[in-house]
Amino acid sequence: MATNETQVQSILATDCGSTTTKAILIEKQDDEYRLVARGEAPTTVEAPFDDVTVGVRNAAAELEEVAGKRLLEDGHLIVPARDGATGTDLYLSTSSAGGGLQMMVAGVVRSMSGESAQRAALGAGAIIMDVIAIDDGRKEYQRVERIRSLRPDMILLSGGTDGGTVMHLVELAELLVAADPRPRLGIGLRIPVIFAGNKAAREPVAKTLDGKCDLRVVDNLRPVLEQENLGPAREAIHELFLQHVMQQAPGYSKLSGWTSTGIMSTPNAFGKMVQTIAEQLGMSVLAVDIGGATTDVFSVFDGTFNRTVSANLGMSYSICNVLLEAGTQNIARWVPFPLEDADLRNRLRNKMIRPTTIPYTLEDLRIEQAVAREALRLAFEHHKSLARGLKGVRQVRTIGEALSQSATGATLVSLMDLGLIVGSGGVLSHAPRRAEAALMMLDAYQPEGVTLLAVDSIFMMPQLGVLATVLPEAAMQVFERDCLIKLGHVIAPVGTAKEGEPAVTVQMKGGSESVPFGALKLLPLGVGQQAQVTITPARNLNVGAGKGRPVTTTVEGGVVGLIIDARGRPLQLPAEPAARMRKLAEWHQALGLTPA
Repeated sequence: MATNETQVQSILATDCGSTTTKAILIEKQDDEYRLVARGEAPTTVEAPFDDVTVGVRNAAAELEEVAGKRLLEDGHLIVPARDGATGTDLYLSTSSAGGGLQMMVAGVVRSMSGESAQRAALGAGAIIMDVIAIDDGRKEYQRVERIRSLRPDMILLSGGTDGGTVMHLVELAELLVAADPRPRLGIGLRIPVIFAGNKAAREPVAKTLDGKCDLRVVDNLRPVLEQENLGPAREAIHELFLQHVMQQAPGYSKLSGWTSTGIMSTPNAFGKMVQTIAEQLGMSVLAVDIGGATTDVFSVFDGTFNRTVSANLGMSYSICNVLLEAGTQNIARWVPFPLEDADLRNRLRNKMIRPTTIPYTLEDLRIEQAVAREALRLAFEHHKSLARGLKGVRQVRTIGEALSQSATGATLVSLMDLGLIVGSGGVLSHAPRRAEAALMMLDAYQPEGVTLLAVDSIFMMPQLGVLATVLPEAAMQVFERDCLIKLGHVIAPVGTAKEGEPAVTVQMKGGSESVPFGALKLLPLGVGQQAQVTITPARNLNVGAGKGRPVTTTVEGGVVGLIIDARGRPLQLPAEPAARMRKLAEWHQALGLTPA
């Protein structure tokens, strides 16, 4: 099988999502890899097909038509290639269909080993169903009932530093024995359990769980309080995902036989690509993948990678959960026309029961984008709550730090230090106009200072993530040339001022632009164009150097341009409906989304 760049001339990669299966065809042209064509089809993991490969074949058939290349024969993919016009040298796939990887984690202390276990599982691409901990406030029978009812794909058991508590870990193991959980997929199979706790507890835990589960022992997640060691647990999760979960899901054993390497969970692959971006660009990165059932948020701050998944926030299957969690008022505040609560609820219910439909009118589109803002906002709040420093760590602090009440466990997310925001998923990647994607991210994330906005053009970052494990150079070439679409830098002062007062002045070669507080302003700066700017905020506003202090930096344009967001942070919408709708219309017009 071809596995190096001199042999590999063509690559087929698919991502089997909860709603849609996306396929891309990559070919080597001269000395670099480029995206040639893409196709998609509905995912077929559920009835009436109960076979994920049907959707893969349909997506590949669309690629055949677009690219004029034969990829299928007798219902199978042609791998390896026979010649330049038949088949591909590699076939790779990621998947989140069938609910993805659903896990339960257990720890001794919820805020310490429990959070470390969550970070390990989330970083491996899992959805966390629940966190069981000795101090979670539940009675033993309630924990047993919870484990039985959820039926996770696997369980991660952690806790205790090396040489620390043994009794509590045995207690958690006994809890699993009492619950006797059955895995979600695969009748008669034992549930996989990964033990990543105190090494002194390995033998008694193994003895307790003997014959009750498929136990895998790895290095401790928290060997000492001051250190997290998430790598071994994440690798074990990925291996067990392939062995236990993928093999039992409808059609995945057949799909595994087609791939040139193992199937990778979509979030895991996406995360690998985000880490690569942060390393290559040398900056903090925030990325989001908003899907039909879940919204995943990824970040790299100060070299630390974090991922969270909001399993109840999505744009089709989970759209009514967004309504429930955000409320009708929070969604309606982003809609620039009058909308009754009952009308909003009915529209979203229709979307939930017909998940593959797309907006038909401009009103439908604006409502969908309003829901997306709330899903992105809520998922980001969830991310900030988990992307934290280690709790329980002793710190030597100065008097100033003590007076500022800084503490361990503070969030790692710093919007002022954020260099790049990448949006992915249908509502962002397929927005009719790129400025709409930019405005959704501005409203949801409210970036501070100077930040570059970008979107994944056809949400192919998961496919490139799995490709990076085989041919990293090919993945980066396609990512830079065909995947990432830069929308442009945004300049956003932090603070508040009176509506209409001068908020920020941006001086660049050829003149300067002063923007009043409460306004959005778009300056022409195209793709590949850069400019050195001096940004001077008003006395009580901050763009990174302190209140009223100017900042000189280099900004980059994009398909939208250079955006000056002088609406203040935190962003406040007018309370009165008519005033709010006028303001929304003004902001849409500023970005060219409504006629002048």
